[in-house]
Amino acid sequence: MADLSEKEVEKGTFAFGIYDFEGVGTMDAFYLGSCLRALNLNPTASTVEKLGGTKKKGEKQITIEEFLPIYSQAKKDKDCGVYEDFVECMKLYDKEENGLMAGAELQHILLTLGDKLTEAECAECFKDCLDPEDEDGMVPYVPFLKKMTAQ
Repeated sequence: MADLSEKEVEKGTFAFGIYDFEGVGTMDAFYLGSCLRALNLNPTASTVEKLGGTKKKGEKQITIEEFLPIYSQAKKDKDCGVYEDFVECMKLYDKEENGLMAGAELQHILLTLGDKLTEAECAECFKDCLDPEDEDGMVPYVPFLKKMTAQ
């Protein structure tokens, strides 16, 4: 792995091992995105699919020899957002330019745009990362984004 340092190979092998549930040296491709995210990457669902991930369990198995080049490629991918990108997007919904947006609008964004979350995933994100709404239903989006993108 010329593109990965020895430390990155070690981290990738460790993360792969966590998703090798049977201990046989393979990982279900269904968990590819989760494994990459465990390595502090932020691939979109479409990127994971392009890299060989599957939407259903049991369709395909990946070996560590197949995974490390995928990990290397995912590290190079510039098609994932970073904190600053997300803040700029949220500013579009900040009508008063005061760091607040409607909580309902944030929920709508997470449920309908890009890599859509399920209602349960959205509720979990809000529970773990979102400050309470004020009396007008507004939420501060910067602390939310900091918590969501923390590594």
